[in-house]
Amino acid sequence: MVEMPVDPMEPPKFKHKKIPRGPPSPPAPVLHSPPRKVTAKEQQEWIIPPCISNWKNAKGYTIPLDKRLAADGRGLQEVTINDNFSKLSEALFAADRHAREEVKQRALMRDKLAQKEKEEKEKRLRMLAQKAREERAGISSASGGATGAVAESESESESDEEKVREREELRRDRRKEREREYRLSRMGAEQRAKYLAREQNRDISEKIALGLAKPTLSKESMFDARLFNQSEGLDSGFKDDEAYDLYDKPLFAGASSSSIYRPKKEYDSDLYGGGNAESVNKMLNVDRFGITKGFQGADTAHSRDGPVEFEKEEADPFGFNQFLDDAKKGSKRGLDTSKSESSKSKRGKY
Repeated sequence: MVEMPVDPMEPPKFKHKKIPRGPPSPPAPVLHSPPRKVTAKEQQEWIIPPCISNWKNAKGYTIPLDKRLAADGRGLQEVTINDNFSKLSEALFAADRHAREEVKQRALMRDKLAQKEKEEKEKRLRMLAQKAREERAGISSASGGATGAVAESESESESDEEKVREREELRRDRRKEREREYRLSRMGAEQRAKYLAREQNRDISEKIALGLAKPTLSKESMFDARLFNQSEGLDSGFKDDEAYDLYDKPLFAGASSSSIYRPKKEYDSDLYGGGNAESVNKMLNVDRFGITKGFQGADTAHSRDGPVEFEKEEADPFGFNQFLDDAKKGSKRGLDTSKSESSKSKRGKY
C-alpha cells in the first residue's frame, strides 16, 4: 500500500470553530440603572429615519411622500428670509406714496390754474360789459383812464402770449429738424441717397412759376368718353334666337368694293410678272370669256364693278306656309262653299 500524496496548497477540509471562553468561577455582576419611564422627547430622539433612496427601489415598496421627503433631511433645515426683502418692500411702498402725493399736488395746481384763468376771463368780460354799459349811458370819459389801463394791460398780456406761442413753434420746428438729422445719421448710405433724392424733387414752386409742372391726370381724363353711354352692347338687350342676321351688312361696302381686285400703283411691278399696274388693269378690262354678257332674262343695264352680289330669296317661294295656314283653318281649295251651304239648308228643312 502506498500513501496518497497530499497537496500542500489544498485548503483545510474541516472548519475549526473557536468557542468563547467561559465565565470565571465568580460571574461578573450585571449593573442596571433603576427603571424609569421614557419621555416623548427621548422617543423622538431615538427615532431613526429609514434609508430611502430617491433613485432606487429594488423591492418595489410603496413609500409615502412624507417619508420620502424626510429621508433627505430637508425638514431639519430652517428657512431664513433675507432682510433685504423687507427693505425693498418698504422702499416700494414709500415710492408709491410719494408718487401719489405728487400726482395729487399736480392735479390741485392744475385746478387752481384753471380756476384762476376762469376768474380772469370772467373779470375781463365783466370789464368789457361795464365799458359797453358806460358807453351806452354816455358817461364822461373821466373814468376812462382806469378802463384804458385795463385794456392796455390786456393788450400787453396778449402780445406776451403771442410771443410765447411763436417761441413754442420755433422750438417745435427745431426739434423736428433735429429728429430728421438724427434719422438721416442712422440711415444707411443707400437709404440716405434715396431719401435725399426724393426730398430734392418735393419743392415744385419754381417749376410751377416757370410753367414746367404738369398736373396729374384725373380719373375722368384717363378714359375715352366715347366708350361710355353707348346704345349697343349687353344693356341694349339680346336679339331673337331665330333671327338670322349674321351677314346683315356687306363685307366690302363703299369704295373698297370697286378696288378690291385692282392693284395699287405704289406696289412693285415684279409682283405682276414684270408688268405695271396699268397693264394689269387693261388685261382685266378685256372680256375674253364674255363675263359681262349676262344671263338670259337678267338685267344687263347694271354693270358690276366689285365682287358677285347675291340677292336674298323669298321667305316662302313654294307657298308651303300658306298651305299650312289654310289647313289649320279647315278650308279646302277647289270646293265651292256656296253649294255646301245650300245642302246644309236643305237638310235643315227635312
